[in-house]
Amino acid sequence: MIERFEALLKSRIGLEAESVGRVVIERAVRQRMGATGCRDEDAYWSVLNASPSELQALVETVVVPETWFFRYPESFAALGRLAFERLPALAGGRALRILSLPCSTGEEPFSIAMALLDAGLAPGLFQVDAVDISERVLERARQGIYWRNSFRGEDLGFRDRYFIPSGEGYALVQQVASRVRFLRGNLLDPGLLAGEAPYDFVFCRNLLIYFDRPTQAAVLEVLKRLMQRDGAMFIGPAEASLLSQQGMQPLGYPQAFVFRHAALQGAAKPTRARVQVPAPVVPAPLPVRPPARTRPPLPKLEPPKAQPAVTNRDTALTEIASLANSGRSGEARAACEAFLAAHGPSADAFYWLGLLADVAGKADEAQDFYRKALYLQPQHSEALAHLAALLAARGDRIGAQRLQQRAGRGVNDHGR
Repeated sequence: MIERFEALLKSRIGLEAESVGRVVIERAVRQRMGATGCRDEDAYWSVLNASPSELQALVETVVVPETWFFRYPESFAALGRLAFERLPALAGGRALRILSLPCSTGEEPFSIAMALLDAGLAPGLFQVDAVDISERVLERARQGIYWRNSFRGEDLGFRDRYFIPSGEGYALVQQVASRVRFLRGNLLDPGLLAGEAPYDFVFCRNLLIYFDRPTQAAVLEVLKRLMQRDGAMFIGPAEASLLSQQGMQPLGYPQAFVFRHAALQGAAKPTRARVQVPAPVVPAPLPVRPPARTRPPLPKLEPPKAQPAVTNRDTALTEIASLANSGRSGEARAACEAFLAAHGPSADAFYWLGLLADVAGKADEAQDFYRKALYLQPQHSEALAHLAALLAARGDRIGAQRLQQRAGRGVNDHGR
């Protein structure tokens, strides 16, 4: 009878059960049954339908946030440049308005604020609104205390600039915290933020892939209403093709996944060569280890640690990763082809070719490369994650779920 709980969650927050796995929803229901003292599903169903607070508790149990600071670092670099392009049009009449939703525990909106400060904007020139459906994660975000898992990658200079050691964690400085306002809201609510002025930039990443097509369309209409007509929207890699289908076009910043209304694209192309950015210190791309069920940024492949020396093969793979992470897609693709010619079939090389094709909007080509990688290495975690997200974005929920389950089995087997 778990189907009725799935249907309720879909109607209230738009969650497609296959996107997270039915086992996640079932586990959450069991957990809440124990917390409420209900002995069977029927009893809990009655409690759930009679108590808005219990429905919220179930939502918060299902929605497990997975985020970290400066995830997709290229997007924050692009934001800094786009902000300076937009400021002259505002002529000091108001501050830049940026929206982050869902904001989870605050890493994304605080990264936005830090990136703009690093790019040279004075604190009074921008304001970030952060929205999430979960009051629990919003309360954590408002506290501004973060632990090691929120800081990933090699370049953590921003932590020295904007955090103060606090016990075993780090406390955010007031200069950053004061630029972010946290609000509770449901993205499926057509009246979300109805009293607020439209935003210059909207961040909504890795959310649409968990919805069915009708819900995706409804959510995009809400996002378009919340954004200035000439504003820009940052989304996740798996959602790029969806926005293209909805009359929006990418701005051309490599790996930033930022879109604008297609009708404005010809008159508002990025002028990166003429933008004067005062001494930006936007963090360099961070190599991160993505979660299995989301579409990650370009990961940096490290040489196998078991080998005492780095081989030519490892050096070549590292160079491919570096080229791709820096947005030099053509060179990265050529390096992959040279690698295959020199070393023969390789799961890692096919994975990179797949990701480069995916970013370029060539979904069929990307799918073929991901499958080649998995043929050679069935538990290649990055290929599994990206192919699952690609299938989900194309409406193949069953195929995506199978890959997610396969990735989960690989993690469990490795753990044993």
